[in-house]
Amino acid sequence: MAPKRKRRPPSYFNLDILIKVIIYNQTFLNMRIKTLTTPKAKKVKKPGLFENAWLVPKKVFFTKGIGRHTAKLQSFELALRDAGIEKCNLVYVSSIFPPNCKIIPFEEGINELLPGQITFCVLAKISSNEPERLMGASIGLAVPADEYHYGYLSEHSAFGENEKVMGDFAEDLASTMLATTLGIDFDPQKDYDERREIYRMSGKIVDTFSTTCVTRGDGLWTTVVVAAVFLL
Repeated sequence: MAPKRKRRPPSYFNLDILIKVIIYNQTFLNMRIKTLTTPKAKKVKKPGLFENAWLVPKKVFFTKGIGRHTAKLQSFELALRDAGIEKCNLVYVSSIFPPNCKIIPFEEGINELLPGQITFCVLAKISSNEPERLMGASIGLAVPADEYHYGYLSEHSAFGENEKVMGDFAEDLASTMLATTLGIDFDPQKDYDERREIYRMSGKIVDTFSTTCVTRGDGLWTTVVVAAVFLL
């Protein structure tokens, strides 16, 4: 005769636990429904602050060129070709270096230009048809340490100045304009080399430099151009 199987004692369901689980699930469900059905608050922009942000350049590169021809206008065109920007419709702008603007190499910048593109630039140029006349153009740049503050670009052109004199003068113009904006205390009568150290020691100006092009006339119309080309 087979042995009898032992019967398990009856299990009793805990009613209190069941009620707590139901209440928890219902609460979670209500919270989820409220999250999905509540409209998200819209971000409020300050009027006019970002409306035209697309017009603030994000990048800049520097270029220079020399052109010679019997006609003055054609010499300018050849100078633009030498600089690589002849295919653009150039719009000359004043000398503010935008906040967070990245300085990129010439080769990278040229590749971003399209034929007929409206292109903003700070341009320095000079022309002459006098033989052996020394002439040149330069653009200086002063960059603030605070990336959210604007800097300064300066254009300079002159006869009879060598490359170092022209470059230092353009750099001095940009640095001094930025220093006065930032409230840096300096003596304007001091030599630029001394003032440059004061600017950098203040910790408010992180970098200054210039791009310069100098040549001599040969009897033809000779044009020199230097440009800071902005990319949006």
